[in-house]
Amino acid sequence: MTLLSHDESPFSRRDALSASEEAIKAADHAERLQWLTWDRTAEDIASPEHVARKARLALTAGAVFAPTAYVAADAAIFTSHLVLGENSWIAGHALVRGDIEFGANSTVNSYACISGKVRFGDGVRIASHASIVGFNHGFDDPNVPIHAQKHYSAGIVVEDDVWIGANAVILDGVTVGKGAVIAAGAVVSKDVPPLAIVAGVPAKVVRRRGELAVGRQAKGDSEGALKRLGDMAKSQWPDILARHSRDGSYLSFEASGQAKPSIRHLCDAIEIATSFDALPEGLDVPRAIAQLQDVQDAATGLFPDPFQLPAPGQAMRDNGLALYNVLAVGYALECLGSHPRQRIGAVEDLDTNAFCDWLDGLSWRERAWGAGAAVDAIGTALYFNARYFSTGRTRETLFGWLALKQDRATGLWGSTTEAEGLLQPVNGFYRLTRGTYAQFGLPVPQAEAAINSVLLNYRNYGGFSGPTYTACNLLDTIHPLRLCLQQTDYRRAEAEAIAHAIIQRAVERWVPGEGFAFADGHATSLQGTEMWLSVVHLAADLLSMADAFPFAPKGVHRTRAVGLGL
Repeated sequence: MTLLSHDESPFSRRDALSASEEAIKAADHAERLQWLTWDRTAEDIASPEHVARKARLALTAGAVFAPTAYVAADAAIFTSHLVLGENSWIAGHALVRGDIEFGANSTVNSYACISGKVRFGDGVRIASHASIVGFNHGFDDPNVPIHAQKHYSAGIVVEDDVWIGANAVILDGVTVGKGAVIAAGAVVSKDVPPLAIVAGVPAKVVRRRGELAVGRQAKGDSEGALKRLGDMAKSQWPDILARHSRDGSYLSFEASGQAKPSIRHLCDAIEIATSFDALPEGLDVPRAIAQLQDVQDAATGLFPDPFQLPAPGQAMRDNGLALYNVLAVGYALECLGSHPRQRIGAVEDLDTNAFCDWLDGLSWRERAWGAGAAVDAIGTALYFNARYFSTGRTRETLFGWLALKQDRATGLWGSTTEAEGLLQPVNGFYRLTRGTYAQFGLPVPQAEAAINSVLLNYRNYGGFSGPTYTACNLLDTIHPLRLCLQQTDYRRAEAEAIAHAIIQRAVERWVPGEGFAFADGHATSLQGTEMWLSVVHLAADLLSMADAFPFAPKGVHRTRAVGLGL
């Protein structure tokens, strides 16, 4: 039995225990506020201790506080100027120093470090161990110790509604746009666009906020459009070929808008049919193979169009059709289970100097598309030689030349032009990489720079609206994006948005029983139909939806890489 003294009652002991419990609770609450500062209450903000703390910081740290702002007791504040807006707080063990301003509803978690000159907007969330450094040490003069060199500060601006993840680093001079998210561990050395989500070292845009919801809707719309277009094309392609058939040959409009005889029309018909795992109705396959093989020039191995021969005195390798038909005729032969009749000597019967002189002399400055087209034909000729005949070291020379000549800033080959901007080198990039890196399964150098250039060109042309919305311009956009995104996810969401737009607009462009026109205002044609179906396939493939589309290119626009070993 416990005996009570004459002056002690059960009631006084209960009061003592209650007071002790309250003290423990108060101490626990004060400790929680160092780490879980969001638990602060109006009473905490108005408490004598907090009021005194703010008064001290106003005197020692140049601080100005909104009435509802809060600073935890163990926060390390060593500023020359500090503004903390309404409902903003700084947790215990955070370090804030320099010239710092926060808007309303902004928060700093424990162990975050903010230094130098930094301006935060409203609604900024800063996670633990983030480092936001609005100044830098001088270090350029190797004759002066770094500690003795001057500091400089460009300052950091973080706009409204930004979330900065744990262990993220933001360096001096950066502006983080409104609504952006900085992923945990990212190192941000360049400006961040509004609504961008950036990650990595150095930080790069991985997508934009809201795109997943938009992407889900777009996927549903694209799946429906793919099915409608696929069903129409699969049932109507025989009628389209019959529409252009002329006694076993084909006559169709070309990209120029002219209808004139060309061996390409037969090749387009074969590619359309075989891409649906069929053959043109009534095609005499042995006769077609012989006709295509007869196109090949015995002296060079190139393929001049028998209906549009090179001009007198023009070298065969300078004739665009003789080069293009390496692709058109060569792949059509493969679609029929055959191949060119002879080795293409024009691309390999040259010494290294002569071969490089040929590449150097292409129209890289004036018409980079044409230069890229020549490289496409060269690469394809090397593929046919290696697969069916014999080959030397020319492929190695070609890829070495390309590696040295690429513009590292744009990721392209060739020059912009005053009239067309990036259009020529972007379109040339498609042709060049199609016959080389894509065909042989090699990674594209500077893929992210190339993606930037392709997207910029697309934007500069307004998404190729109006008369520029052609099969060629869309093909020369979607193929490079698909190719480069096999190596990186850089700006994938923007590329996917373009792919969705292509698919959804394509179904509206289909003319029942006639197929596609190459461009608005043109007549429907074999070339337009084959190219647009290939563009849609490529867009679907970029979106991992190609299995839902019955057309898979087997000829010029096929996507299967063969590898250097063939």
